[in-house]
Amino acid sequence: MDLDDVLHSVGPRLRALRLERGATLAQLSSSTGISVSTLSRLESGQRKPTLELLLLLAQAHQVQLDELIDAPVTGDPRVHMRPFKRFGTTFIPLSRRPGGMQAYKQIYPPHWPGYEPEQQVHEGYEWLYILSGRLRLRLGEHDVVLTQGEVAEFDTRTPHATTNPGQEPVEVLALFGPQGERMHVRARPAAR
Repeated sequence: MDLDDVLHSVGPRLRALRLERGATLAQLSSSTGISVSTLSRLESGQRKPTLELLLLLAQAHQVQLDELIDAPVTGDPRVHMRPFKRFGTTFIPLSRRPGGMQAYKQIYPPHWPGYEPEQQVHEGYEWLYILSGRLRLRLGEHDVVLTQGEVAEFDTRTPHATTNPGQEPVEVLALFGPQGERMHVRARPAAR
């Protein structure tokens, strides 16, 4: 891959990261100091990114610089991602590639969020596996409490909200996919 190919591929990754985090160009502009027009041109490939811009964007998206430019693999298979907080929960990225399916470990603090949230809808598909604790999931008309070892998957166009009503943190393995990209669980749950 030559330099022009590398630089051309940065724009789609920047856009995917921003959309994955649910940020607008205006919000990203506010947090980085980069103008909305520059951000738009970077994402569309109409402007080549400079190191200064890439450093600001990597910091804003909480990713390594080599992730933004799709640096060649160094042979180390470990994923070194920085946790980030969103809406009071901690997200620990477990996958590197923006766009497509994303894997996270999420940690919901006790009694999160402290109120009854409105159900939300957005494009995509979600799969949750409860590692520890109890997570309340309101999905359309359903209201269930998921416990350790249980799995839920749903189209995120269905109104949904999650809460941690308990006194202990909840740890969740979460997979998020673009609309129409369903996750497939191949193992059968243990008989109870």
